[in-house]
Amino acid sequence: MKVTLKNIGVLKFAEFALGDFTVICGGNNTGKTYATYSLYGFLDFWAEAVSFGIPDNMLQALLADGTVRLPLDQFVPKAPRMLATASEHYSKTLPYVFATKEARFAESAFKLSLVDETPRPVAQYEKRFSSAKTLLFSITKTDGDIVVTLLLDKENRKIPTAILQTEIGKAVKEIVFGQTIPHAFIVSTERTGAAIFRGELNFARNRLIDKLGSKEKDLDPFKLLNQFDANYALPVRRNVDFTRHLETIAKSDSFLASEHPKVLDDFAALLGGRYEVTRNDELFFIPQGKRLRLTMDESSSSVRSLLDLGFYLRHIAKKGDLLMIDEPELNLHPQNQRLVARLLARLVNAGIKVFVTTHSDYLVKELNTLIMLSRDDPRLQALAAREGYMPEELLVPARLKAYVAREGMVRCPGNQRASRCQTLEPAAIDDAHGMNIGSFDDAIEDLARIQDEIIWGDK
Repeated sequence: MKVTLKNIGVLKFAEFALGDFTVICGGNNTGKTYATYSLYGFLDFWAEAVSFGIPDNMLQALLADGTVRLPLDQFVPKAPRMLATASEHYSKTLPYVFATKEARFAESAFKLSLVDETPRPVAQYEKRFSSAKTLLFSITKTDGDIVVTLLLDKENRKIPTAILQTEIGKAVKEIVFGQTIPHAFIVSTERTGAAIFRGELNFARNRLIDKLGSKEKDLDPFKLLNQFDANYALPVRRNVDFTRHLETIAKSDSFLASEHPKVLDDFAALLGGRYEVTRNDELFFIPQGKRLRLTMDESSSSVRSLLDLGFYLRHIAKKGDLLMIDEPELNLHPQNQRLVARLLARLVNAGIKVFVTTHSDYLVKELNTLIMLSRDDPRLQALAAREGYMPEELLVPARLKAYVAREGMVRCPGNQRASRCQTLEPAAIDDAHGMNIGSFDDAIEDLARIQDEIIWGDK
C-alpha cells in the first residue's frame, strides 16, 4: 500500500509505502504523528464506513430463492476506484480525526492506493450473522464466487434489504481486500493517561448514560455524545474506549496465546508482571514474585505505558493486523527499549504488521542489529547465538520501510519545480548497516564532540 498526504498538519506533501515493519523517525513537531493518525483514521473509516454496493436484483434473488452467488471477478476490478472514492470521502473527515477546526484541513488530502493496483482476496471466508440468537444468513467464499445463504424458513425471510446490503457489502469488501488492507490497532502516546484515569472515565461514561436516560426535555443525545469526546483525536478516543472494555476483552485469547505463547511470556518478563481484571471491572498489576496487587496509579509509568499493548497481544491480536505504536519507547529504560524492538520483530515474523514512530536511538540500533544479524554468515550466526538472539527475531531488509520526517526538496503534484517543505524522506536499508537514519547520529556526535572538548580541552 502507498499513502499520499497533502497539507496535513506540518506535512506539506509526503508519500510512504507500508512494509511488514514500517518505521518513521524525526525530531519533534516534524509530522510523524500526523502521518500515523491520518493512516489509522483511514483504516478505521474503511472498516466502519466503506462497503461494496450489491445490485438490487441479487438481493431480490436472495430473498426469493434463499441463496445467491456473487462472482468475485465482478468486484475485484472495482477495487482501485473504490479506494480512490473512499480516500476522497475520508479526506473530508480529517477535522474529526484530529478533533480540530475544519478550516485547518480545508486544503488537505489523503490517498491510499495499491502499489500494483491489484488487491489480494482472502483464500477462505465464512461468516454467520444472527439477531437475538437467531441465525439469519451466512456468507462463504467458494472458489471464485461469494455465496450468500439465508438461514430462515421462507415465510420468515423478513430481513430488511438495507441490512442485507450493508452486511453483504462489508463482507465482500473483507474478501476482496482481506490480504491487502489490514485491520489496525493503535497505541497512542496518550495511553498512560487513559490507563491511570480509567476509573474516572468509566464514572464519566456512567454519568452520561444516566443523563441520556433522564426525562430532561430538549436533550439532544447525539450532541451530548459529541461533546463528550470531541476534544480528543480519534486514536485517543479509540484507546479510551479500549481501556473501558478491558473486562470483556480479557475473556478472549489471541492467536499468540496458542501459536506463540513464548512471545507472551517474554512480554510479561519485560513488563515485570501481569495485568488482572476482576469481575467487578477493577484493573490491577501483579508484579512478578510478589504478593501485591497494584492499581494503575500505584504502578510505574512503564506498566501504564504497556497496558494497551499487553491486552492487545494477549487477547485480540490476529494474523494480518497492523499494530501501530506512537513512540513504543515511552517511559521505558534503554534495556527495555531494546527488548521492545526484539518483541516487535517477533510479531512481524509471527504475521502481524508493525508501524512505529520513534525518537529512540536504542530502538533503532537494536532493529539494525536484527537486520545485520539476518545475513547468511557463520560468524554472525555464532554471534547471534552467543548474545541470545533467536532466529524468529531477525529481520530481512526487504520486509522493512523506514522514513525520516524533515524538510526536503519535494515536487508536489501540479507543480513544475521542487520546493523545500516538510515531508517524509525514505531511508536506505541494507543488511550491512541496517536503516540509514542520520538524525540520531547527528545529536549523538554533537554531544560526544562537546564532552571530548570538556574532558580533553586543547590536549
